[in-house]
Amino acid sequence: MEPIIIDGSYGEGGGQIFRSSLAYASVVLKPVRIINIRAKRDNPGLRPQHLTVLKALAEITDAKVHGAQIGSMNVTFEPRQIKGGNHRFDVGTAGSISLVLQGILPVLLFADKESQVEIRGGTDVPLAPPIDAIRFVLNQGLKLMGANIEIELIRRGHYPRGGGLVRVYVDPIDHLKPIVLTEQGKVNIIRGISHCVKLPDHVAKRQAAAVERFFKEKNYRTDIELEYYKPDEDPHLGPGSGIVCWAKTSTKALLSGDSLGERGKPAEDVGTEAARELWDQITKGGAVDKHHTDQLIIFMALAKGVSIIRSSEISLHTLTAIHVASKIVGAEFKVEGNLNTSGIIQASGIGFTGGKLY
Repeated sequence: MEPIIIDGSYGEGGGQIFRSSLAYASVVLKPVRIINIRAKRDNPGLRPQHLTVLKALAEITDAKVHGAQIGSMNVTFEPRQIKGGNHRFDVGTAGSISLVLQGILPVLLFADKESQVEIRGGTDVPLAPPIDAIRFVLNQGLKLMGANIEIELIRRGHYPRGGGLVRVYVDPIDHLKPIVLTEQGKVNIIRGISHCVKLPDHVAKRQAAAVERFFKEKNYRTDIELEYYKPDEDPHLGPGSGIVCWAKTSTKALLSGDSLGERGKPAEDVGTEAARELWDQITKGGAVDKHHTDQLIIFMALAKGVSIIRSSEISLHTLTAIHVASKIVGAEFKVEGNLNTSGIIQASGIGFTGGKLY
């Protein structure tokens, strides 16, 4: 079979099109050749975290790979079978664990047996979803689609030292159910996790308090969990802090906001930044926020039936994901709405099931 050619400079021309192309190819076992990888970035080509996704999917699918090195602009990937079982991957330093999960989770759902995956790297790092958003928001959406995934946070890792550790357990499924999330419903409570490592506990408390103050003014109840450690019991390389907050609604909408601490940035600003991001997505009226919209696209494309979501904000990431889905697996999408505005996304999934189509 001739490989499908994917131009990695399409859309925002970043790492997302590379990861999603590999994930689609791995699920449906089609060879792909990805060219111009990350062509629009200042340091084009594969970086360590992209290489980790490539190597991880190559191991999981017993793939033949050409171009698997740092800086490579072109990669050919030929998957052969999806293998469950035990896998261990190390992104190195603070490379994002969440971005690796985005690549491998859709594939492991269709493995030949249960999977247990251990990944080392960064759990809370810039320019990537924090692990708590994957654990408590994205995974909620995947459960609605019939997936049974457990994500266990063993140790956090922040930039630049990393050292985070996550274990993931994935049960194989016959097929994904379509997801329908078009109404935001009533926001019952704002939940969240505020954490700090190798830092005084007041950092986590102040981050949480800022979120609580913000939403108290909006007349919303809050329940923010605190995570901090005694100095002699802190296993992290750290230091680092962050907060993720999300809305629990009557319709199980997927809406979150997050922020990371950094040197010189007051903890109050970290909390307020996360709260404002969540509030922005709530007020735009969507049932799925902009980040989880693009993460759901691959699952919607593979599902059996028609999925419909109302996105708070249609991003370039989302449109890029739809482009790749159409090209590799042939799923049909309809988008009502413009870039950076709220809109409806409908997907006629291909009904994938363990190597077959419905």
